[in-house]
Amino acid sequence: MLRLAGGARLLDERDRIAVRSLLTADPVASCMVAARIDSLGMDPWRLGGELWGCEPRGRTHRLDGLCFAGPNLIPLHGKRSALRAFADRALSRRRTCSSVVGPSEQVLGIWEELQLDWGPPREIRPQQPLMATMAAPKVAPDPLVRPVRPDELDRYLPAAVAMFIEEVGVDPRAGDGGISYRARVAELIATGRAFARFEGGDVVYKAEIGALSNVVGQIQGVWVHPDRRGHGLGAAGTAAVVDRLVRSMGRTASLYVNSYNLAARAAYTRIGFKQVGEYATVLF
Repeated sequence: MLRLAGGARLLDERDRIAVRSLLTADPVASCMVAARIDSLGMDPWRLGGELWGCEPRGRTHRLDGLCFAGPNLIPLHGKRSALRAFADRALSRRRTCSSVVGPSEQVLGIWEELQLDWGPPREIRPQQPLMATMAAPKVAPDPLVRPVRPDELDRYLPAAVAMFIEEVGVDPRAGDGGISYRARVAELIATGRAFARFEGGDVVYKAEIGALSNVVGQIQGVWVHPDRRGHGLGAAGTAAVVDRLVRSMGRTASLYVNSYNLAARAAYTRIGFKQVGEYATVLF
């Protein structure tokens, strides 16, 4: 049942200082949202979603709750009262997000408020270690992993689709025949954030920098061709992306991984990643 909202409001450019204060308190956990604000500002139309905030009672110019509502619902900061207020705001409209994702305490807390109205999710991943490194990789980077060129989109796209189906469990081409997903992949390639190792014209390793804030880059979509797994391509390839982020771009490299993916977690640890937090994801 919808409750009256208690303090959640739409934020705008006048709130930038207060928002920035929360984002910089945990730059790795907030990378997905900070990256949007760094490049697009806080206007909802340009941002592709809304920023919601909660203020302490009787206080202004300070926030004790922050949530992004766009293609994903990303609660970043807030105690129970703030999560309830964010849930009320989310329930006042039709659900359009494909997931709830972010720090596990925030995600699981807001999901308690949403689950009766939004119905059963397709999957809940409650424990996803959030990992980061600010150092050069301890594994030798694969010299054959490089940025994908725009003219290689059609060669790269099948690997991206295969990764998405394997990781998320749905075909990203469903609904519009793949137009939106192709455009998203093309954008990552155009901005130099898609990386691959090609052999004989085929992609055998791929990864992307999905979010890039002023201080952190979040690696996503790590994938090795099934025929080449178990030979170190994943670790060496990801080390190449880490090297690009840390040494060339001056960013902290981060990623999050499913807790049950022990092989990936071991590879990331060998590269030099350390766990700095925990994410959770609710998939629809």
